[in-house]
Amino acid sequence: MSDRPDIARFEPRVTADTSPEPLVWAVGERLLHNYLLPRDCPRVTFYAGPYANPADVTRLMAGTTARHVVAIEARWLDRVRAQTLYLYEMPTATFTATDPSAGYYVSRAGVTPIGVTVVDDVLAALLGRDVELRVVPSLHALRDLVVASTMQFSIIRWRNAAPEEL
Repeated sequence: MSDRPDIARFEPRVTADTSPEPLVWAVGERLLHNYLLPRDCPRVTFYAGPYANPADVTRLMAGTTARHVVAIEARWLDRVRAQTLYLYEMPTATFTATDPSAGYYVSRAGVTPIGVTVVDDVLAALLGRDVELRVVPSLHALRDLVVASTMQFSIIRWRNAAPEEL
């Protein structure tokens, strides 16, 4: 997933917040919805895994019929609406799972994509994946609840979240 339409090859690189080793990162189809947002958009994503406490599921899923929740700050909604994303399909040969619960895969070798799909309606793409999108004024309280729960979760680009108001 990228906001760039013209990537001919992905070369391994170091990312300060994920790995000191040069890698090409990819995400599997199962949790792709966590990345169908502008790159820097902070988000809290979660779902009920096999070991989730039923009380946590009831409280955090709040009656939704969706399997997954993706929450963003309201201040990002216009950027989400305006964003065009490019979903690069990667050959699987050099990728290995690094965090199966998060759906992350890495390659230590450069990778040439085998296809690209334009995602010009991010909201429709998200909502077409059994996801409830929550647009909230602040992510802080939800993050705290999710982290303290038994839910499977991912918190992405937290450094870009608005500061917590006291």
